[in-house]
Amino acid sequence: MLLGFIFTLTAALMGCSGGDDDVTSSSKPVITVSQESVEATADGGEFTIAVTSTAREWGVYADGDFITPEILNGSVTAGSLQIKVAPNPTVKERSGSVTIMSGVARKRINVIQTAAESPAYYAPEGYDLVWHDEFDSGSELNSNDWKHEVQRKGWVNNELQNYVNHVSPEGKLVTEIKDGTLRIHCFKENGNIYSGRVYAHVNEGWQYGYIEARIKLPAGKGTWPAFWMMPVGNDWSTNPWPMCGEIDIMEEVGVVPNEVSSSIHTQDYNHTKNTQKTHAMTISKAEGEFHTYALLWTADEITTYVDGQVQLNVTKSALGSGHNQWPFHYPFYVIFNLAWGGDWGGMQGVDETALPITMEVDYVRVFQK
Repeated sequence: MLLGFIFTLTAALMGCSGGDDDVTSSSKPVITVSQESVEATADGGEFTIAVTSTAREWGVYADGDFITPEILNGSVTAGSLQIKVAPNPTVKERSGSVTIMSGVARKRINVIQTAAESPAYYAPEGYDLVWHDEFDSGSELNSNDWKHEVQRKGWVNNELQNYVNHVSPEGKLVTEIKDGTLRIHCFKENGNIYSGRVYAHVNEGWQYGYIEARIKLPAGKGTWPAFWMMPVGNDWSTNPWPMCGEIDIMEEVGVVPNEVSSSIHTQDYNHTKNTQKTHAMTISKAEGEFHTYALLWTADEITTYVDGQVQLNVTKSALGSGHNQWPFHYPFYVIFNLAWGGDWGGMQGVDETALPITMEVDYVRVFQK
């Protein structure tokens, strides 16, 4: 993933080492740095590098989502670059770079980080972390990773909420990052219900893997929180729902407190025919406490888990290998949403005195072979 951090700064005459990326012509800018590589331990750290450019402006960007560059102490006569390296949660060495730009000149600083002695996160054997969001920085979702759905009430399942992009018409947040969690809020404002529905890497997704999130569910008659997946770039005219496939890792409705369920939907197996493949279990304090929900998805099998216990298991060999039975052969993206009412969440009506409500996500992690 390419993360850009672009800054401008008056040139400073300090530091001195050159390199292959320098532009040596007197008519073009020259960038020099006090060191051309960073070697970080698995614990990460911060590294400060002096930078000189013969031009009046320079900027930086990082290649590697574990690297954050920031220009410090910029002035007419001085400039320095701080490179922050996040802890490495994997048992593999990783590398990236920071590139300094000044006019047509470029200077690359290589960043190498050693492997952790043991993985920081659980994953099945043979699986490596490929993407995650711990929701531990900033105050809102990173737009490079997440997209909000925007739809009026009744869009699907006769649900009563309006999905908006980040804030309601009165400026109240439907999603925020706070105290290390993603919070999806649902509330009533000027007679309307507003909530959030967000997609992770909607344009790329992932094909197969182990996907896990730790979630605290809200309580109240009418709630319908979910953690699920849909196919990337689907052509709805030729591959409509449910033919396209749907993977529901976790759903719960407040009218049946603490009963969490998991389902798949395909052309031949879906709830409109009452043939969907689903399983539900009641767990202690799904509403009000964090629990871990996960999916292990391969070319031939889908298994979901609640706190490490198998919830649903389905196989291609049992259901059939045709597209109408097993459309799980292309990338899907992750969805979190908090619906209100609708065909299932509102099957016995809703209780608006429960509002406002919040669904919290501690983290989401994607591992692949």
